[in-house]
Amino acid sequence: MKAAELRNLETQELITKSKELKEELFNLKFQLSLGQLTNTAKIREIRREIARIKTIIKERELAN
Repeated sequence: MKAAELRNLETQELITKSKELKEELFNLKFQLSLGQLTNTAKIREIRREIARIKTIIKERELAN
């Protein structure tokens, strides 16, 4: 999801999305440790998505 699309979401939706992505990241790391993960680039994508969401939330906090 692009940053422009994320900016259209409410803050609470962003927080929920962040929690879901953190759970997914945990599962991917777990799969990686077991040797079951085939697409390791997915970890990087999820981490960047979480960072985008955190950045947008922080921008909104500073704006208020």
